[in-house]
Amino acid sequence: MQIGMKKKRIAILSPVAWRTPPRTYGAWETVASNITEGLVKRGWNVTLFATKDSITKAKLEAIIQKGYEEDKSVDPDVCRCLHIAHLFEKADKFDLIHSHYDFFPLGYSRLVSTPILTTIHGFSSPQIMPVYQRYRDGYFVSISDADRAPNLNYLATVYNGIKISDFTFYKQGGQKLVFLGRIHPDKGVELAIATAQKSGRPLVIAGIIQDKNYFEQRIKPFINNKLIKFIGAVGPKERNELFKDSYALLHLNTIPERFGLVMAEAMACGVPVIAMDLGSCREVIVDGKTGVLVRNVEGAINALKKISSISRQECRKRVEENFSVERMVKKYEKVYERIFTLQVKK
Repeated sequence: MQIGMKKKRIAILSPVAWRTPPRTYGAWETVASNITEGLVKRGWNVTLFATKDSITKAKLEAIIQKGYEEDKSVDPDVCRCLHIAHLFEKADKFDLIHSHYDFFPLGYSRLVSTPILTTIHGFSSPQIMPVYQRYRDGYFVSISDADRAPNLNYLATVYNGIKISDFTFYKQGGQKLVFLGRIHPDKGVELAIATAQKSGRPLVIAGIIQDKNYFEQRIKPFINNKLIKFIGAVGPKERNELFKDSYALLHLNTIPERFGLVMAEAMACGVPVIAMDLGSCREVIVDGKTGVLVRNVEGAINALKKISSISRQECRKRVEENFSVERMVKKYEKVYERIFTLQVKK
């Protein structure tokens, strides 16, 4: 790190669907928060653009009172417009804008002289790709090698990091299976239910209901509070309790995983992961060492027999060495330095 680099002024743009950090669900806000606090800890001059109720040790800039997912009286598009414009009206006060708000801010990128780094947390639809392609010469970071689009100017892959101290390590687990995530077809909740039913192991489902029809038709009929239990969204304390007596996390995603923050969270608590071998899953877990990669429900059932031989200490170690906030922030520092070097050459 060059002398004086940390004196650079960094603006972190977090989404405003939820508070930063979120109370329960909000993966992008979680990562934006972890980066912000990690940079502040390492002496950077950071301003976080988030909701007014956000919590940070950085300077907070906000125009939106609270997340639009937490206040249904507001229009999400209006919140997004006001929030992003608020940052770009102040763009000249910063040396770098680090955006975690998908493709939306890219339309401003040629209107300001401040360089913009976009961490791409996932491509929600092929329909958004024209924006990325139009602004493909910007600066981009992927959160896994698997989740990359062609022709974008990627500077690095930086894995998401978690605050490991927030996760209690449990040397021994229990018998229950856990699903933690959005209740949506993409996340394979029904596959987790099928695995529990066929194996006879109890399953606890936790998360926000993102697709109500899917929940009502494919999930709710199987909830009996005996074999299959649904507890809704959970916060950090409840999440740790959820993992306390867990046998394994079921992450049977039906589409390629972008990163899968919950897999790192489970392993930090010592819980092995059974994951569908799609996208980044094989980058996050080590097959046979911190979890098992599968291709279907039958594979997941067979994987349950292997979980007892997996070292919970290895699960924790995997996260400590690869998915900590400290490691993530140091990698972003290198990306920042490269951007500042490139800007000097322009």
